[in-house]
Amino acid sequence: MILETRQLAVSIGPHRVCCNLDLSLAAGERLAILGRNGAGKSTLLTTLAGLRNADGGELFVDGQSYADLSLRDAALLRGWLGQDRSDPFASTVLEAVLAGRHPHLSRWSWESPSDARIARATLTDMNLTDLAQREVQTLSGGERQRVAIAALLAQQTRLCLLDEPLAHLDLNHQIATLELLSRRSRDDGIAVAMVLHDPNFALRFCDYALLLFGDGTHVIGPVAGVLDESSLSRLYGHPLRRVTMTDFPHPVFVPE
Repeated sequence: MILETRQLAVSIGPHRVCCNLDLSLAAGERLAILGRNGAGKSTLLTTLAGLRNADGGELFVDGQSYADLSLRDAALLRGWLGQDRSDPFASTVLEAVLAGRHPHLSRWSWESPSDARIARATLTDMNLTDLAQREVQTLSGGERQRVAIAALLAQQTRLCLLDEPLAHLDLNHQIATLELLSRRSRDDGIAVAMVLHDPNFALRFCDYALLLFGDGTHVIGPVAGVLDESSLSRLYGHPLRRVTMTDFPHPVFVPE
């Protein structure tokens, strides 16, 4: 397993995010984390990334705990995309994506032609080739988000943890990003866990879903079994209806 938790307990202050979470994510599998604002989705993902401590239970990445990994070794196994976009230093888009190669470099080495090829390939995947020499600070929010995803993919880790990767993206880039993550997961054996807001995207692009109800309880399992009218209506506090269309391969959930 690339990512595994056993009886994991996570809280922030008095708020319980989850209790006794058993999670297993293998190579090539994709997990969606869903829940209302404030349910603790980002807190849980940060914990899974080893950036904050759990309150209890066990957490393993490729069979190892973060305590047994150096920061560099962790960065070679796990890629992390947070919500915040901070660009304190002027850099081009290509330079920003090349930063994803840093865990693969020794202390005093520079990026090689191979690193540059990997970075340029991810720019192509994210439809950013024409912006390679633009200053990052001149980009729109959606363009910066795509640069951050490109840098994550250039890191070439076995596990990608993404907190709201579709933020600031318009619809065509949302679909293109989810299709790219799915293809990379399938072709390269990357395990992907991401916070999403649309259960229809989770149903279409993920294998498993984790629902956080905001009171410490959760439901986890294959998307076809977890995402139903009852659970989603409870999750979002609003009735949802499942709609099936003969000319569309996936059911969709719509608010009543």
